[in-house]
Amino acid sequence: MKIVVQLFAAARELAGTSTLEIDLAADANVSRLRKALIVACPALTALAPHLLFAVNASYATDATSLTVGDEIACFPPTSGG
Repeated sequence: MKIVVQLFAAARELAGTSTLEIDLAADANVSRLRKALIVACPALTALAPHLLFAVNASYATDATSLTVGDEIACFPPTSGG
């Protein structure tokens, strides 16, 4: 299945684009997506372990399942006060 990932902040800057289209197996989850992002865009390798994901506007864990048509956002953690 094809998943479109919206990239934000440093993830977008490193990738050089605001969206990536990733091919995943039908039983994919966020953990597999994280690994596929590194393959598709090696510039994200150092940031990948720290990236946060939202699936359909809700924060997701690595175990969150993905389906065709999900709205996925990927962004680094923020800090500050």
